[in-house]
Amino acid sequence: MAHIVILGAGLGGTIMAYELRDNLSPSDKVSIINKGSKYSFVPSNPWVAVGWRDRESIEVDLEPACKKRDIGLYPQGAKRLHASDNRIELTDGSFVDYDYLVIATGPELAFDEIEGFGPEANTHSVCHIDHALSAQDAFKKLVANPGPVVIGAVQGASCYGPAYEFAFILEKALRDAKVRDKVPMTFVTSEPYIGHLGLDGVGDTKGLLESAMRSKHIKWITNSKVQKFEADKVTVEEVNEDGSTKAIHEVPSNYTMMLPAFRGVEAVRDIEGLTNPRGFILVDKHQQNSKYPNIFAIGVCIAIPPTGKTPVPVGVPKTGFMIESMATATAQNIARLVKGENPNAQGTWNAVCLADFGDGGIAFVAQPQIPPRNVNWASEGKWVHAAKIGFEKYFLHKIKSGKAEPFYEKLALQVLGIDKLKAVKFDD
Repeated sequence: MAHIVILGAGLGGTIMAYELRDNLSPSDKVSIINKGSKYSFVPSNPWVAVGWRDRESIEVDLEPACKKRDIGLYPQGAKRLHASDNRIELTDGSFVDYDYLVIATGPELAFDEIEGFGPEANTHSVCHIDHALSAQDAFKKLVANPGPVVIGAVQGASCYGPAYEFAFILEKALRDAKVRDKVPMTFVTSEPYIGHLGLDGVGDTKGLLESAMRSKHIKWITNSKVQKFEADKVTVEEVNEDGSTKAIHEVPSNYTMMLPAFRGVEAVRDIEGLTNPRGFILVDKHQQNSKYPNIFAIGVCIAIPPTGKTPVPVGVPKTGFMIESMATATAQNIARLVKGENPNAQGTWNAVCLADFGDGGIAFVAQPQIPPRNVNWASEGKWVHAAKIGFEKYFLHKIKSGKAEPFYEKLALQVLGIDKLKAVKFDD
């Protein structure tokens, strides 16, 4: 009997547990370590921030599903991974031993790297449900006392889609409140151009997003480094292609929401051979670490190099479908190791994204996510907003039911020509 532990119960960790349960024998043990027993659907946080959702509508209690699937749940959370000893120290002082570990912690938010940054200082966030609820309170104050806003993503960020989503969702919410005419909007981003997304663009995301922003009267500053956030303004350095200073902007702002750079969580940081200097987990094509071959990692916590050189640091996003692809491959690889076989499954790392704009949106498919690609497609329309709502309801149902991939999801993906795995092959 093998004990497989998943560290983290976000999108990747929860699906990882379900996939492992599907691939392993009933005698094998699967456990999740997480801070708390709730799963929160992070893609809905921009809706929470403008009052279109509440906590209860996007959270799922994991205990019933874990009990149904015979998955252990440790809600104390991890204090420190002891990789050489194959055990995890929990926050209450107890330990959990493992035969195989899957790290799916998500990131730590590096607000401290810029003066005045974060929900505890002068900006808002949609990275966590608690942040989004705080941003909702601030949104209500903005409606009551309108003024300029700044939305975007700082230097080193790797998750740009939610910044664009929130800019357009906020714009729609302000129109609904009939105060949009009193709220100048500026989008500030480290990307070299609008629609880069950390992916060097997908299809015509540059043209689609620039057009959408012009039509909504949202100004933008690219190639930007934020120097400081204050209660009433954001100080931004705009740089040239060679990295030299082009201009310093002091952008007025009564309401600022910018996405931070990420780093690895403290429980796994600074373990030689496991993490890079930023704390992200080093993995190979099988999601496996070379120094600790019984440790795998999936999701935002893994190390991925940027798609190319940019004047300001721009990270690569790990989108939801890409993360599910990693989970599928990892579950098959661990199942093979338990049987005494070598891992041979690789995730496709395809990106399927629905960027909701409140009353429309942009969808894109990048196959694979990292260029060069076989599929490089983007489209826009009101259907994207409806599709995002449908996906939210479907995914929360999937988490509640304890199913990794119901039959109808698999069929729909095959119709689209998308698969979560490359053809399984043996290593040379």
